[in-house]
Amino acid sequence: MDKKIGGLIKNWAKNNITGLYCDNKQAAADKILEIIPGSASIGISGSVTVEEIGIVKRLESRGNKVLNQYKPGISREENLQVRRKGIDADYYLASANAVSEKGELVFLSAYGNRTAGISYAKNVIVICGINKLVSDLDSAIKRAKEYAMPLNYKRLNWDASQPICCQALIIEAEINPDRLKVILVGENLGF
Repeated sequence: MDKKIGGLIKNWAKNNITGLYCDNKQAAADKILEIIPGSASIGISGSVTVEEIGIVKRLESRGNKVLNQYKPGISREENLQVRRKGIDADYYLASANAVSEKGELVFLSAYGNRTAGISYAKNVIVICGINKLVSDLDSAIKRAKEYAMPLNYKRLNWDASQPICCQALIIEAEINPDRLKVILVGENLGF
């Protein structure tokens, strides 16, 4: 772990955010399984990073109840209901669109379940690839809006005339120690 990442983790600690570093996505998934009890329910936000580390399948195969709005064959109304229920799960998994070197986390959301889950869930684990680390908050907002958002339009085949990122959330600190954990992964994940 280099000095910049060590400083970031110290900044998070000063602000009641538990920062963890994992060398790769396998180690990150293992760390999540270590943190989340086998009996816990889990909500998830839309996240390429969460998908890339394969944690949903591992949690489900272990017996955790994962409130997965992306299960095949569910209706739009069922999808929205699962998103709402996910916020009340024991744990909520998400990824940031960007992270500043100071530790600010930037999130954009279409439906609001992502920003609500991160802000309000009992326990939150945010997983971020090293590619999302930028110098400052302005750069983090710019990355989220100008880099991640267009890629999400394309990934979701979303009509570009319709807004995809309707809410923005910036986390600078956490009031409840141990509620928010950030796992920074030493490889590129998501966008």
